[in-house]
Amino acid sequence: MEENLNMLEMTQENGQTLGKIEIAPEVIEVIAGIAASEVEGVAQMRGSFATGVVERLGKKNHGKGIRVELTDEGIKVDVYCLMNFGVSIPTVAQEVQDNIRQTLYNMTALEAEEVNVHIVGVAFETQKQESNEFEE
Repeated sequence: MEENLNMLEMTQENGQTLGKIEIAPEVIEVIAGIAASEVEGVAQMRGSFATGVVERLGKKNHGKGIRVELTDEGIKVDVYCLMNFGVSIPTVAQEVQDNIRQTLYNMTALEAEEVNVHIVGVAFETQKQESNEFEE
């Protein structure tokens, strides 16, 4: 019998099977997306044209910039993000990997075989020019 990577089997202490819990890949995408965006230094996640249109209509897409692949070896997560200018990219990328692995395990008891971080850009902070108002 082939083991489903996103399925957990629940059993009682006496060994009696209670049933199975199947987690959709979309749920893994959302968990990974939120975990990645929580890391300080990540400016934003990269999405497609369709996710941009959906967000303009008011719906937040938490799985944006995440691709989950269920393979024979395990769960592979690809993260596409932009980093803030001035951060150490290897350090922040490692924190993204660690946070995704830990959050995924804490919420689903599933372990990711790979968490690949793809840096697709650097976001520069725009300096806000303060308006000087003089009172007369």
